[in-house]
Amino acid sequence: MTKRIVITGTDTGIGKTVFSAGLAGLLDGFYWKPVQSGLDGETDSEVVERLAGLPPGRVLPEVYRLKSPLSPHRSAELDGVAIEAAKLSLPALPGPLVIEGAGGLMVPLNRQTRFIDIFQQWQLPVVLCARTALGTINHTLLSIEALRARSIPIIGIAFIGDEVADSQKTIVEFSGVPQLGRLPYLDPLTDETLREAMVAGFDLAPIAGVE
Repeated sequence: MTKRIVITGTDTGIGKTVFSAGLAGLLDGFYWKPVQSGLDGETDSEVVERLAGLPPGRVLPEVYRLKSPLSPHRSAELDGVAIEAAKLSLPALPGPLVIEGAGGLMVPLNRQTRFIDIFQQWQLPVVLCARTALGTINHTLLSIEALRARSIPIIGIAFIGDEVADSQKTIVEFSGVPQLGRLPYLDPLTDETLREAMVAGFDLAPIAGVE
């Protein structure tokens, strides 16, 4: 079976798109964000196209492209669209697939379904992206509990930001989920600097072992 990995986060705007771009590039795979909220400026798929260094066609089109930068359920309502979970079926591809959710686990897709419900249906292994900043211990441990309550497999945690060694250590000790590495804020952020940071900062062996 083709390797398929879900990238989710403890919150929105934490850097999981940049991490997803780096991972898709290292895996020489495909990237897919099923639901995009907010079309002003560069979308997440466009960010990945710019940063992943993948051949054309490796960034798959979104199933839903919603105008307003809001939770998908509300953005869809404003667009007069109903997000149907059944349409978020996994594509069959000839290589690894990195799938990025929108926001955090409990983000609603409609008035009945959240992203975590889709992840539970898929039963694909998850990488949880977490900030290193204040508040991350609570947000990350809650996210891990939510994933475990639904028997969603967790590969590990990808921390994003400046190193805060004690917070990172505390999360790993309390959760038992391994730290895959840390992606620092990059300036400049280019495909080259991202690839270098991913290679230097992450142990990708647990991801490479995913079937």
